[in-house]
This record gives sequence, C-alpha cells and structure tokens, in this order.
Amino acid sequence: MEIDCIVIGAGHAGCEAALALSKLGKSVLLTCLNLDSIAFLACNPSIGGTAKGHLVCEIDALGGAMGINADETAVQIRMLNEGKGPAVHSLRAQVDKIKYHSRMKYILEMDKNIFIKQAEVGEILVENAQVCGVKTTLGETFMCKSVIVCTGVYLKSRIIIGEFSQNIGPNGFASANNLTKSLLDLGIKIRRFKTGTPARINGRTINFSKLVKQGGNDGLSFSPMSNNSNKNTMFCFETYTNQKTHEIIRKNLNRAPMFSGEIKGVGPRYCPSIEDKIVRFPERERHQIFLEPEAMGTNEIYVQGVSTSLPVDVQKELYASISGLEEAQIMRNAYAIEYDCIDSQQLTLTLESKNISGLFFAGQINGTSGYEEAAAQGLIAGINASLKIDKKEPLILKRNQAYIGVLIDDLITKGTNEPYRMMTSRAEYRLLLRQDNADQRLTEIGRKIGLVDDERWEKYLLKIGVLNKIRNKLEILLKVDKKLKNFLESNNENIPSNSIKALDLLKRNNIDIYKIQDEYKLFEDNETQYLNIINTEIKYDGYIKQQNDEIKKMKEYDNFPLSEKLDYSEIKGLRIEAQQKLNKIKPINIAQASRISGVSPADITVLMIYLKGKK
Repeated sequence: MEIDCIVIGAGHAGCEAALALSKLGKSVLLTCLNLDSIAFLACNPSIGGTAKGHLVCEIDALGGAMGINADETAVQIRMLNEGKGPAVHSLRAQVDKIKYHSRMKYILEMDKNIFIKQAEVGEILVENAQVCGVKTTLGETFMCKSVIVCTGVYLKSRIIIGEFSQNIGPNGFASANNLTKSLLDLGIKIRRFKTGTPARINGRTINFSKLVKQGGNDGLSFSPMSNNSNKNTMFCFETYTNQKTHEIIRKNLNRAPMFSGEIKGVGPRYCPSIEDKIVRFPERERHQIFLEPEAMGTNEIYVQGVSTSLPVDVQKELYASISGLEEAQIMRNAYAIEYDCIDSQQLTLTLESKNISGLFFAGQINGTSGYEEAAAQGLIAGINASLKIDKKEPLILKRNQAYIGVLIDDLITKGTNEPYRMMTSRAEYRLLLRQDNADQRLTEIGRKIGLVDDERWEKYLLKIGVLNKIRNKLEILLKVDKKLKNFLESNNENIPSNSIKALDLLKRNNIDIYKIQDEYKLFEDNETQYLNIINTEIKYDGYIKQQNDEIKKMKEYDNFPLSEKLDYSEIKGLRIEAQQKLNKIKPINIAQASRISGVSPADITVLMIYLKGKK
C-alpha cells in the first residue's frame, strides 16, 4: 500500500489534517486507538466560543471541515459578547456530540484517499533525518513520505479522581503508552500537562425551575456552505455555586490531587478546576455554571464550570449543594487527566520538526487546549505536509492575517508552559481579524492551495460582489431636504449645509447603516445580511487604518530573512540569553526574532546591523 502521509490520531487535529491532505490529492493512512473516538468531544459538547469561534470561521474559510460539521450537528448556536465591540463577537454552538462524531467519521470513511485503521502506533521510523514510516504495536509497518502526530491527550494519559488513578484516556478510551519512548529516542523533548472535565449528570434529576434558561440566536452559522437551519432545538441553563459549595471544597482540599501532589502535570490557567477557582479567588461569593445538553438522544448534562478531580464522595456533596442540582444523579464523575506533550519550540512555523524532515505535529500534542486550536493546527499541518511532498512553498499565516497565525506563532516563537488556549487579547490586530471577514482574509489563500472547491468559491465571489455593491450605494449623495433634516434631528446630529454622501452620514456617531436603510431603503433584501460587515468597516475605519499602519511598519522586519544555519553565538554584541534563545528557535526573519521572549530591542538592532553588513 503506497501512502503519502500517515496521520497518527483521529481527533480534531487528525481529522482536519487527513481531509486537507486528501483534498490536495494525497493518500492518507489515519490511525486511531479506537474508531469510536474519531472527532470525539471529550470535554464540553460545544464548538466555538470567545476567540475559538474566530478559529472555526478561519478553518472554514480555508476549506476545512469543523465549521460545517458543527453547523450540521448544532442543537443551539448563539453569538457571544454582543454587548462589546465587533472584534470580540464570537459564535458558539452547542452540538450533538454523538452526531458530531458520527458525521465526521462517515465523511472520513467515504473519502477515497483516506484509509482508516484502528491501531496504536508505537514507533516512528526515520532514516537520515527523514521520516519514512511507522510501526504499530501489533507489528505492522507502513511506509510513507510524511507523518503528522495528532495524539491529543492520549500519550501516557492518566485519569485522576481523588486518591484513585488509572492509565486510561478520556471517557475510558485506551491510552497510547508506547509512542513517547519513540519520540524521546528521536530527540523530541517531552513535557507533562494536565486538564480536566466536569461531571455529567442525569437531566431527569435536575430541578430546572430554579435555573435560568438560555436559548440561541436564529440565522447564524460558522460556514456559508451549511444546509442545516434548525440550530436551536435545545436550551442551556445557568446557575451558580454558593458559599456552601465553597466550604465543601475548602474542607476537602487535602484530598484534592492538584494540591496533595498527586497531579504532577501543569494545568490550564484559563480553564481552572473549581477547587483552583476557590483557592485563587477567595473573595468571590459565587461562580457561574452552565448546564449544557450532551446530545438529543441522551439525558446526560454537562456541568460547565465545575471541572474537578476531587474524590467521588466529595463530588456528590458539592454538586448537590448547587441550586437546581440538589437531587441530581452523577452519571459520569468529573476527573483530571495528565498526558505527555512536546515542547512546541522544537517545531518550525509550518509545524514540522526542526530536526526530522517530514515529521509534523498538531493539536494538544503541541501543548494547546481545545478542539478549535487542535483543528486549526491539523489543517495547517496537513496543508504543509502536502506542499512539502509537492516541493512547493509552505503556508505560514502571519499574525496580521489570522488567529491561526497568532496561535502558531505563539507556540513556536514564545512557547507555552501550560495548556495554551486562544483568546482575543492574544491578537494585537484583532479588529482586522474578525469572524465576519475570515473569508475575505483567507478564502483566496485556500483557493490558491486547492482546498476551496468551485461551489465555495462561487459563494465567496457572490459575497464580495454584494459587499462592493453596498459600498458603491453608500456613495450616493443625499440632498439636504426635509427628510434628511428630520432624520438628522431625530438622531441628534447636525444638519450639513450641502448635500452629503450616505457614507459620510454613516461615519456620524449616532447613525448606523440600519438607520440609513430604514430611512432611505438603499439596500435590497439579499444584501441586508452583509450590512453589519460594512457598518463595522466604516465605523471603525480610523482604528483599522491605525492597525494597518502598524502592520506596514512591521513588514520592514519581514524583509530581513534569517538563515536556519546562522550561529547566533558568533554574532558580537548579542547578549548570551539572546544567543541561546535565537539558536533554539531559529527564527525565519527579524519580525519573528523580535517576538522571542528574552530577545531585547537592543538585540534586534545588533541583528539588523549584522544583516546590513552582510548585504
């Protein structure tokens, strides 16, 4: 069997990597410890959220699968942060986790270029610093041109609940206990991280009358390619912890594995367990909790916000202390999970190993946390593995192009000492990297690579045409007549002495594009879904120009490439710390070097002088 690429692991990173490779004409062997864990939502039954929704829209814009799969299996979808600026508006979908897994598994099974194999890869085969195949624990050997490691949290994974621990993966799936040794033998640096998940409780035993109901928003989707319009068939519910809950936790901290020393791995700072929240924020009287349905065909409810690794008897007591959960039955206990991952700074910005050609890594193996971060990396690793096989230039998205670019640059350039999750605050150009313009930023790139098919491309061109049509209509001159005067007075705006463009009217503080539409009916029905994009572009035009000016300044640094072979210890004037960091990261240009922790502006000046001298 001739294989172009072997993808190890079929979580969200593995699925995107395999599908991208197949679309680009490559043959793929996709291995998985258990086929029932393909695209499995091991933690919360949702896709998207703050900043994560941006990643999903970018994956979709490039031609990836996650957005469509989330849309087609959603039971509720809503826009978060609507009370804030457009840069942080984020879609979040509650999905049917059973259907999400089944649909993605079926898509992979029906793909003629993908062969799925339930197997544990125990060894990665390398010859002359070039990956050449894998060997399974059952003794099968498969040869290939490239390998993408997408093992998620399964490498030597260990579940911890109180004093109990077991070497298994999420949801009772088997752990991968052999591949770590192979990675170590290849010189890959291994770390130990930790994450966790809350209990699942029986919805039949919840007193919903005590809870606040939350519905979704109609007419929203991650992808323009989705067909499903029935996205709000189920509700989520809101409740809170209380002082009784907190006292139960404080009383049992000596039995909490994260404080007793039982857990050795580093946990996520931005998604802490409930016991960690109580210790870190003693002044808080309560913590928010969301009860989320796992699927339409089950009564299991996910208790978002109460992740814990406390013993089962303590879990029962603390969940029962929460309003509405007094009689709730725990169906699956909460747990913490430790797992092996790699130091992401051993990779290039293409997600390929710096030392082994053709060996790529994507997902939680790189130290990230979250389905969306994993899928984004899987897509980029799959694209770059294919491009490398074809001897083409790699795809490296910049920080000003995509959240995906921010994610990968952070991992490679800055590194992470804890499970990394994407946040809007990590993107310095977030006003340019909105969800609503993901396709404008990335679809042409996806088309050029070969991931965006004709149907998607036609929809994209149609959207661009409509947006340009709206922009042209805003150039219309409005006479200073009675209608305009009444309109401006009713919105507390001054009346101009001469005719005014609708565009300039829109720039006024108290007027938006919807008010103009209500008054003047400039736009057709098929254009109204795009009005918000134009409204944002014009309202935030000054800030957008400012960010574009900053990008232009940074491009100067992009024009100074740095060779992989450069030995920074030989450059006089660089501080020792800078020499060490630069030799470790091997940045591709001055721009990347300037973002490395421990490299100062003075060091960058030294590098610039050195490069200009060489030229």
